[in-house]
Amino acid sequence: MTTPIAVIILAAGKGTRMKSDLHKVLHPIAGRPMLLHLIDSLNRAGATRRVVVVGASGEQVEAAVAATGVEIAWQREQLGTAHAALQAKASLADFDGVAIVCFGDTPLLATDTVARLAARLEAPDAPTVAVLGFRPADARAYGRIVASADGTIAKMVEFKDASAEERAVDLCNSGVTAVRTRDLWRLLEAVGNDNAAGEYYLPDVVTLAIAEGGRAVAIETGEDEVAGINSRGELAAVEAGWQAARRLAAMADGATLIAPETVWFSHDTVVGRDVTIAPNVVFGPGVAIADGAVIHAFSHIEGATIGAGAEVGPYARLRPGAALGEGAKVGNFVEVKKASVGAGAKVNHLSYIGDADVGAKANIGAGTITCNYDGFFKYRTTIGAGAFVGSNSALVAPVAIGAGAIVAAGSVVTQDVPADALALVRPAQVAKPGWAARFRQQMAARKAGK
Repeated sequence: MTTPIAVIILAAGKGTRMKSDLHKVLHPIAGRPMLLHLIDSLNRAGATRRVVVVGASGEQVEAAVAATGVEIAWQREQLGTAHAALQAKASLADFDGVAIVCFGDTPLLATDTVARLAARLEAPDAPTVAVLGFRPADARAYGRIVASADGTIAKMVEFKDASAEERAVDLCNSGVTAVRTRDLWRLLEAVGNDNAAGEYYLPDVVTLAIAEGGRAVAIETGEDEVAGINSRGELAAVEAGWQAARRLAAMADGATLIAPETVWFSHDTVVGRDVTIAPNVVFGPGVAIADGAVIHAFSHIEGATIGAGAEVGPYARLRPGAALGEGAKVGNFVEVKKASVGAGAKVNHLSYIGDADVGAKANIGAGTITCNYDGFFKYRTTIGAGAFVGSNSALVAPVAIGAGAIVAAGSVVTQDVPADALALVRPAQVAKPGWAARFRQQMAARKAGK
């Protein structure tokens, strides 16, 4: 299709059923606001102009899309969906093409559906309006589309205004509508509010187009794709559906998920082939996992890259900036933040590695801490290739441990350690024969004397 596409996303509603200070369309699915999911899909469909119509809490939406090139239009009074769409006219006054009107709380609207809807206007019968319909299991209070077998629309009616016969129709209106801009503004401006709610309804553009002698058509999609999110329960249901689809995609691409229903992906998680993911693993945004890596159970990973054949967990936490080299190991109850762990290096037990660089094949003993923060500033620790840091050591940054160096267990290292040197930072061990027995006798006597 060569005709330019603009999209008008309606997001002016208050979303009161969410019971949230956060705007409804900014609630996340897979770690990303639902509105940004929708915008990404529309972009892939070829939209060159995007306008989001906002009202209550619109400043939040404006901030969320500031870096995307999306334009903002304001609906100061909530007078209905047709009135909301009309607020985009000023932003698109110079646009000549197809406008797709949709809703910010339907994040699963697919790219190919949008393209198919826009292309329908370019078909030889050249309809004036194309509407996306669906047939839900429970039609509830959706607006109805009365159409013939070929999709030609005879009438569209809101549930509140529908007769019993019209309510029996199972083809429902998703609200997603395609109209050429040269027709759209005229039709929107002609919409009245003589209805049960006293609102200016977007579906009335269909009635007006037919009255002018034009033609309106419906194309269909599945119920799940146009599911609107109006409550926390609906948000959770859409999240569950998204996660289920993503798990299947990961396995189809060659990853093993031992208990798929317990793994939670982010919108941008990248998983290589022959990756194994154990139960109860959660991925936040910004994770890439190379081929053959193993993620053990109960690990939480965000903003991290995991090299080929690396192992993580169980019970590990990788925070933003963590980078594991090929064959590296980060084990149980280890936290890594803004740190690289070189190829073949091991941080196996109960350690914190933050603001650090760990060289290839270095070994970090249990309970090791990189002390990276003095209460005001962060400092880095460098651990050279092949270095060995003994258990229960504290590396007080900024500090460097040279390649091949050994830090004895229990050391508090405050100065650089040269390559291949031994750092032993603890007092000499002193044993006092009989002291413990005498101590117990004295304490028992004191206690008895009370």
